[in-house]
Amino acid sequence: MTTQASFPGAGALRETGKLCQLGVDVVRTTFRRPFQLREFIQQSWFIVSVTVLPTALVSIPFGAVIALQLGSLTRQIGAQSFTGAASVLAIIQQASPIVTALLIAGAGGSAICADLGSRKIREEIDAMEVLGVSPIHRLVVPRVLAAMLVSVLLNGMVSVVGVMGGYFFNVIMQDGTPGAYLASFSALAQLPDLWISELKALIFGFIAGIVAAYRGLNPAGGPKGVGDAVNQAVVITFLLLFFVNFVLTTIYLQVVPAKGS
Repeated sequence: MTTQASFPGAGALRETGKLCQLGVDVVRTTFRRPFQLREFIQQSWFIVSVTVLPTALVSIPFGAVIALQLGSLTRQIGAQSFTGAASVLAIIQQASPIVTALLIAGAGGSAICADLGSRKIREEIDAMEVLGVSPIHRLVVPRVLAAMLVSVLLNGMVSVVGVMGGYFFNVIMQDGTPGAYLASFSALAQLPDLWISELKALIFGFIAGIVAAYRGLNPAGGPKGVGDAVNQAVVITFLLLFFVNFVLTTIYLQVVPAKGS
């Protein structure tokens, strides 16, 4: 008789199931009263404090690199008038939510994982369960919602800063025309491009918060286990983000027709 452990990948499937179960529990527990407003505000402020400056600093060169690369390509094929549209759409649809999610996972998610992991090895989580207090409702839900809120807000900031950086480098360094940069954007861009960007940021923030909370609640044991859990949370989140981004982009391009088509 074959045991469960003999199946290849059984451990990975088990961990995936537990991660999905935590996500379902967080969604269900979100609507339970009382809502932990104070914890939510504190966690939101903490995530903002550790991510806003790195995100702003990363978004400037990110937008500049996209603008410079696309500006060079459009010059080669004689389509310089579409540089603005290509740059802005690439920044808003792809670069902005990914940059935001990477910073949320790398800075905010690692802090969430370390905090919950340290509480776990100090047996605070077990003590809460003995007292009848749900750790998911008390600790996990406010952190996940804070990560989602901050992701949406930072995504808007990255979009603005990235577009301004791309505009500056295209106009100043590549001698682009300011009017053509803005006109091509308004001709090809549409409002759903912004909605899909914000939706991606919201989903990415949820994923980063869930993965960080799951690894924090399940460390291997001891301080070293917490450190390993933080590293695993960041890596797992990065892999999930790129996969989910591919799925969302594919669905969006199939459902929403391009402007003018």
